Amino acid sequence: MPDFPANAQLDDWLLTAREAAEAAATVHADWAGRIGVSDASFKRFADMVSKADLVAQEAALSVIQRHHPGHLVLAEEGSASETDLPDDATPIWIVDPLDGTANFLHGHPMYASSVAVAISGRVMAGAVTASALGQRWWARRGGGAFRDGVPIHASPRTSLEGALIATGFPFKNQEEAEAYGPQLTRVLSAGAQVRRGGAAAIDLCFVADGRFEGFWEGELHPWDYAAGVLLIEEAGGACERLEGGPLALVSCGVAAGNSREMLEMLRTRVHGADRSSAPDTAL
Repeated sequence: MPDFPANAQLDDWLLTAREAAEAAATVHADWAGRIGVSDASFKRFADMVSKADLVAQEAALSVIQRHHPGHLVLAEEGSASETDLPDDATPIWIVDPLDGTANFLHGHPMYASSVAVAISGRVMAGAVTASALGQRWWARRGGGAFRDGVPIHASPRTSLEGALIATGFPFKNQEEAEAYGPQLTRVLSAGAQVRRGGAAAIDLCFVADGRFEGFWEGELHPWDYAAGVLLIEEAGGACERLEGGPLALVSCGVAAGNSREMLEMLRTRVHGADRSSAPDTAL
């Protein structure tokens, strides 16, 4: 286990994350209602980008570079999305300037900025700002999680029956869409209610602050989940790769729960079988 920064350093990074998230959210507020789907372009199938995304990213990165000019940046748009994770303990900032672009362009309020910083593959501090909702979440490792300055905690519910579970549709990947229908059916058959908001960063914040009991999505990028995962962990929940194993700040399926037990129950439903009961075929 690497040596992590002292709390004073983490507090400083958290202030930067919050400032950068606010800078991006200010752009959201300035551009909201001024552009729509017809003003956007497509990076790939069903994956839109707008001028607001680009300007918001510039605003967030300007804050980070001003405070921490020697740090690396991994961000959703442009060449910043191609940054490799460092092999050493060099801090890397992970930025989604506008999560929920389609919502934003349609005037739907579920969109946010998400900013996190990690070292050695582990998120140290993060912030999510949802300007249209008027809500802000932040956390730093070992310091708890907060919404609008008030400590938050994951839901205490212990059963999928009656739980509220968030999800993301595989709308960018047609191959994954075929597998998603049975996943949804199995989660619903456990008695859970399922919601799809269209912004993973906010969905994860809602798990952290107790509004959702869990979340799953088949493919997310680090900028989608980095800050939200830390918030959940600091609020008492748990997150892993959808297929099992720790998240490593790579593009992958993500599952989250208000507890490790809820996480395992949800993943078992998504996969359709308890993988721990599978026969051991090793020689």
